[in-house]
Amino acid sequence: MKHAMTVDVEDYFQVAAFAPNIKYDEWEKWPMRVEQNTHAILDLFDKQGIQATFFVLGWVAERKPELVREIQKRGHEIACHGMTHQLVYSQKPEVFREETFRSKALLEDITGQAVNGYRAASYSITKQSLWALETLIDAGFTYDSSIFPVHHDRYGMPGAPLNIHTAITTAEKSITEFPLTSAQFMGRRLPVAGGGYFRIYPYWFTRSMLKRASEEIDQPFIFYLHPWEVDPNQPRIPGASALSRFRHYTNLKRCMPRLETLIKDFEFTTVQAVTDTYISNAPASGDAPVKSAMQQFDYRSLST
Repeated sequence: MKHAMTVDVEDYFQVAAFAPNIKYDEWEKWPMRVEQNTHAILDLFDKQGIQATFFVLGWVAERKPELVREIQKRGHEIACHGMTHQLVYSQKPEVFREETFRSKALLEDITGQAVNGYRAASYSITKQSLWALETLIDAGFTYDSSIFPVHHDRYGMPGAPLNIHTAITTAEKSITEFPLTSAQFMGRRLPVAGGGYFRIYPYWFTRSMLKRASEEIDQPFIFYLHPWEVDPNQPRIPGASALSRFRHYTNLKRCMPRLETLIKDFEFTTVQAVTDTYISNAPASGDAPVKSAMQQFDYRSLST
């Protein structure tokens, strides 16, 4: 079974946890390191012969269009990570709509290809911002990977499906949703999709939980990482809270070696390749037939 490997292409100073310390209009003052860090990940993927999906932030794409083209040139899928990495539920719907359409168009202009996938900043499509799914459909995205079916202080949607499914938002609108990976552990649903969890948990535990998650839903899991997570020499953010420092800086030196081990322990491909297998009962080329039609879930049942 091939799982979905994803990279959220953003820089260290754009992380939502550091928003109280670095305002959006101050981003230009910080040295960009996203290019060199993304190249390090690209080189590793080339070495191991895997393709991945890169959710690129529009702000980065505007300043580094050559990086987007390099990702595409190396055979990876380009997807959208929004424009300014603002939490969706903190934005007005009209602002989110404008940024979403603009970032999608920007990436399509750079690559000359349709951009089908979207991921919200910090998985911030929650019960309070389900309206965002309709915007994604209107913009022409065919799949989303923003919903994390766990409890968290910044994101999460407990009660959402764990498997790849059709997300229904109105009687007329739906989109394929690939939720972030979680696993049941000691009576709790634990996030295990990557990022800080990948760095903080012992590797053996991550590997075990990823296997458990995939077996639980009988589908591939989805894994994510940020380029700054393989960069232990990044500048430190002054004034950040102890919790934010712990989440952001823990085990940065160990991340790249762990990633090398992960892609030897599991097989990976793009999100598009995985979701194509589950959109219908027809098997994708080289894959086993899908056992049943993709589940549908009406998100209006979770809205507040």
